[in-house]
Amino acid sequence: MKKIAAKLFAKFIVWKNKKWIENPINAQEKTLKYLIKNASKTKFGIDHNFKLIKNYEDFKSNVSVNDYERIRPYIKLIIAGEKDVLWQGRPLYFAKTSGTTSGAKYIPITKDSMPTHINSARDALLNYIEQTGNVDFVNGKHIFIQGSPVLEDLNGISLGRLSGIVAHFVPSYLQKNRMPSWETNSIEDWEDKVDEIVKETLDQNMTVIGGIPSWVQMYFEKIKSNTGKKIGNQFPNFSLFVYGGVNFEPYQALFDNIIGRKVDSVELFPASEGFFAYQDEMDKKGLLLLLNNGIFYEFIEAEKFFDIEPQRISLKDVKLGVNYVLIISSNAGLWSYNIGDTVSFVCDRPYRIIVTGRIKHFISAFGEHVIGKEVETAIKNVINSTLIEVREFTVAPQINPILGLPYHDWLIDFKKPPINIDEFSKALDFEMRKQNIYYDDLIKGKILRPIKISVVKEHGFESYMKKIGKLGGQNKVPRLSNDRKIADSLSLKTDYV
Repeated sequence: MKKIAAKLFAKFIVWKNKKWIENPINAQEKTLKYLIKNASKTKFGIDHNFKLIKNYEDFKSNVSVNDYERIRPYIKLIIAGEKDVLWQGRPLYFAKTSGTTSGAKYIPITKDSMPTHINSARDALLNYIEQTGNVDFVNGKHIFIQGSPVLEDLNGISLGRLSGIVAHFVPSYLQKNRMPSWETNSIEDWEDKVDEIVKETLDQNMTVIGGIPSWVQMYFEKIKSNTGKKIGNQFPNFSLFVYGGVNFEPYQALFDNIIGRKVDSVELFPASEGFFAYQDEMDKKGLLLLLNNGIFYEFIEAEKFFDIEPQRISLKDVKLGVNYVLIISSNAGLWSYNIGDTVSFVCDRPYRIIVTGRIKHFISAFGEHVIGKEVETAIKNVINSTLIEVREFTVAPQINPILGLPYHDWLIDFKKPPINIDEFSKALDFEMRKQNIYYDDLIKGKILRPIKISVVKEHGFESYMKKIGKLGGQNKVPRLSNDRKIADSLSLKTDYV
């Protein structure tokens, strides 16, 4: 009965979403009008002349690009108890995220924005059902490895990690299928939590497993350590892996090996600031940008982002293949807010994006501006069709080496290392030169020498994340840094041959 209902619901949702997919610019124009109208009497709306805004050009004239520091005064007013500050009323939740100079950030989630997080995840799975016809998984057990659902109270507003907040909204028809137990999900220590998840799920009919790949990998490795079996054998009905937060390609070979067979996957693009995209077709590159989610999107070319007055554009003016900083305004009360992610469009019928990295995560010590997508593509191309498996990696510049020219230092934790590290290093450098012409010029001009591989101790990245208090949950190791803060904190192997 549940299978039939899921198929019918999937067909309806896919049909319903076609309306905005086929009229994308109209959908975005309506969204902007809806946002301006509903926030015109808020403090932010009054401060920024929302009642005078008639179109996108007016909006740009009155609302500048914001980061957390610029909206912090409004957040403080909300915490103090004021209503109608960034959006109507008060937020239901604050999603707590890691800050930089500002410490922890509190991102508002409102009565109007909360359903978009839930419905988008639902639509991604229903779209998968309609695309593939695979509906068998609905009767099995599902797990999304996430943060604790235990929330704090901040003057009447619940505070927690996004994944923990979302755990409160699992639909009733999925409650019996959800794993792990509430008690296990509430464990704060990540390693203890994964151990308990393993105990609870080991003998269950697991059909859907989801989470950030690096943390799901830890779960898989513990399952294999306990049973000696591949994941696909331990869970014979496991048929769908759902992930988000990072590019999966560098993990693909490792997951294929530890699972022991191919499993379908669906990629999501959720964040505390909103749910932006999901993989809508299994055989096409890119994620469908969600234009009916109470979110209005703007874009700034990443290469020009730090100019004095970089140009902002709306969806109708984007070009394929350009690296953009993603700017959003939403019914959570965020206005022209820089979420920090960079994206590139791979299709405009419909609008599909790939996440290329973070605007603050890059290497440009010599003007090369290497981005996350480039390093991920390079390592994927090198390890493809080999036995090499990579648990985790990051890249940092070495500006002042003891000997020789500066270089890019690749710090890698290998699950299965290359037989010849020098050949691997040369192949990786060759791929990087193909990915980034500026890097290629620096190598040719003998400004930089080819990359160096630093082999990190087994599970060294997990140890580092634990040391800084960011093990598990939604936390991710940055792919790139423009300094050596992370690189110098990692423990390296000294006996690699």
